[in-house]
Amino acid sequence: METEDIKTILIVDDDSFLLDMYALKFSKSNFSVSTSISPEGALEKLRAGLNPDIILLDIMMPEMDGFELLQKIKEENLSQSSIVIFLSNRGQPSDVTQAKSLGASGYIVKASSTPGEVIEKVLNIVTKEKTQ
Repeated sequence: METEDIKTILIVDDDSFLLDMYALKFSKSNFSVSTSISPEGALEKLRAGLNPDIILLDIMMPEMDGFELLQKIKEENLSQSSIVIFLSNRGQPSDVTQAKSLGASGYIVKASSTPGEVIEKVLNIVTKEKTQ
């Protein structure tokens, strides 16, 4: 990825260790990174005008899961040009189907991907979206 082609990403995960690790990995790969440990925090950032190229969402979070968060983002017409990708430990086909039906462009299972592979998969999904 070219350095002038910096992408902005919002990572939403209630696990602060994973959130920090992914933030570091993405920033080392020339991403401008915003993070949120809660769905509400993510909504506040988006309502305040954050419009990332990519939104990376966990599913299992307290108060509101990633599916509900994506529905709220859509209902409020926030960040309409963002490419949404789920990053979850849940890999059930029904979760993948639900993610796609809500308009997500991709679904990555944390447990079967190293952080480097996650970045690679995100870049592949973004490239595929841009060429459609």
